[in-house]
Amino acid sequence: MDLVTLKAFKPAEFEDAADGYRAASEMAREAKDTIDHRITAGIRRRLDGAAADAALRELGQLSKNFHYTQTECGLASTALNGFAFEMAVAKRKLNAALEDARASGCTVNADGSVSFPPGRRPGDEKEAAAGTVSGSAGGNPTSDALERQAMNLHPNPHYATALGCANRVADALREATEADTKWAPKLRALKADDDLVVSDRDWVDAKSDKEGVLQAAHPYLRSIEAPPKDGTSDQNAAWWTGLTEEQRSDYLAVHPAALGSLNGLPSEVRDEANRMVLAETKATYQLELNAIPKEPVKYGPNPNGSYPAVVATAEWQAWRDKYAGEKERLKGVIKGMNAIQDRFDRTGQGGLPEAYLLGFDPVGLGDGKVILATGNPDTADHVGIYVPGTFSGIESIGGDEDQGDHGDLGRNERLWAETTRLTPGQSVSTITWLDYNAPDNIAPQATNGKYADEGGPRLYDFLQGNRAAQETLDGSRAHTTVIGHSYGSTVVGVSAQSGSWKDPSAANDFIFAGSPGVQADHAADLGVGAQHVWAMGGPWDDQVVRQGGRLVGLGDNLTIPTDSSFGGKVMKSDSGGHTGFFDDGSLSIRNQAAVLAGQYDKVELD
Repeated sequence: MDLVTLKAFKPAEFEDAADGYRAASEMAREAKDTIDHRITAGIRRRLDGAAADAALRELGQLSKNFHYTQTECGLASTALNGFAFEMAVAKRKLNAALEDARASGCTVNADGSVSFPPGRRPGDEKEAAAGTVSGSAGGNPTSDALERQAMNLHPNPHYATALGCANRVADALREATEADTKWAPKLRALKADDDLVVSDRDWVDAKSDKEGVLQAAHPYLRSIEAPPKDGTSDQNAAWWTGLTEEQRSDYLAVHPAALGSLNGLPSEVRDEANRMVLAETKATYQLELNAIPKEPVKYGPNPNGSYPAVVATAEWQAWRDKYAGEKERLKGVIKGMNAIQDRFDRTGQGGLPEAYLLGFDPVGLGDGKVILATGNPDTADHVGIYVPGTFSGIESIGGDEDQGDHGDLGRNERLWAETTRLTPGQSVSTITWLDYNAPDNIAPQATNGKYADEGGPRLYDFLQGNRAAQETLDGSRAHTTVIGHSYGSTVVGVSAQSGSWKDPSAANDFIFAGSPGVQADHAADLGVGAQHVWAMGGPWDDQVVRQGGRLVGLGDNLTIPTDSSFGGKVMKSDSGGHTGFFDDGSLSIRNQAAVLAGQYDKVELD
């Protein structure tokens, strides 16, 4: 980078280009949303058959193209803003040096050297001759010390000014050269391949591009106010509101995982961020799975010629020891990610509204993190948050699709459908909240309260974020019900006693289904009033869980929510076991929906 080029450089031109890419990213997002939320959803509502299925497949690929375009154009915008920012800093330093040189009677030459006029120090009889000096970029203590000594000893007082300006020019050119050298390959790397298929490799490359831009754009991103460290939901919401659209876009482009997990931000923002993370993560896991060598033949003839006739081969045993565990882990997480995508793809089916991915981490807290809403909770009149219990994890969150069971995500949808039926003209959002390390077995894990002690405060923060996002949008608050199933109810109970519940606005009702205890003696301890604490139990299978929880102390003083002494309201249930509380068309789910709808008179009490 030479002096002439830096003088002529116009950062605004690159900022304008960044605006263009940002606009393209936004147009791609709108096109993707139109396909996903209107066109394909409309087809699922009204059409059926081979032609409709073929159209949905093609539209799904088109949606992926727009999503990829949105992501890459967003990164290009951030990269151009980052480059323009660093070049503008260097140019301001250059312009300041040029102005100071002119003011002191010096001339900056095309090669960056500085010429100074004749001059004489006070008390000197003879005028020192004019001259020209070349600067050097700072950073070497020895050279800097020698230069300072030369400035003090030189007979021409203009020498020191000229040399200082020349060094500043050299510094500005060095910074500009470093920025140009750094950003040129980063920008070239954002070029996509020329086919119309967005492959797993494309998404992995996009993830790599993001990491490259994030690293390179650090000086620019540092100029954008970061979210408050350990901020409350209200502080996070205020931070987001205070950013410009350009700053939001740039932060989203390189920090999707951070924004996707930030309580208090609008659900649409968290969903957009988490879908980027989901696409990149799913592609990464799939390529890792594909790279595992094919499983060798398991059995071969016994080399000893004795009984048994066949034994496990050495090749298979070596493969098992090295790859089998990792293969199963990858397959499990991919299954969960496919279940999330399947929920996206079912928007419109049976009237299902669009889904919002409010949290996603494939390995977070051990079981993976999934928070998925049916309907937008920011704009809903009624919000229900369902917290699953023991054995829950990302690999099982979608249930068994071959059996038509959509697992914890399906329970969410059935709650939405039943509540929507009760509330014509109003909007409903139901959320599956899996953001804690659920127990993986009954004993010893599900008999231990530590999982709830860790998860309860996280649920409390999420609820506060839900409230903050609603209030930021229009100042209103939805009627909010939190439902804990099995060990999930213990998490809810701890959450209800976390933070400050003097203002119980984040939740209006609690429902406990098959609860082994909620770490409280009385319903009144949960902050919403005993009349808004509901419980239901089932037959023998459920009794084992509830009475077992009582015996191991998950309820304070051996008290569980279905006890009359607890002081809540016990609802009738027709659950055939510990998992039947969410069966479609059941009395159990109708009672829960009545609470979600705030229609307490329709709840059948036991």
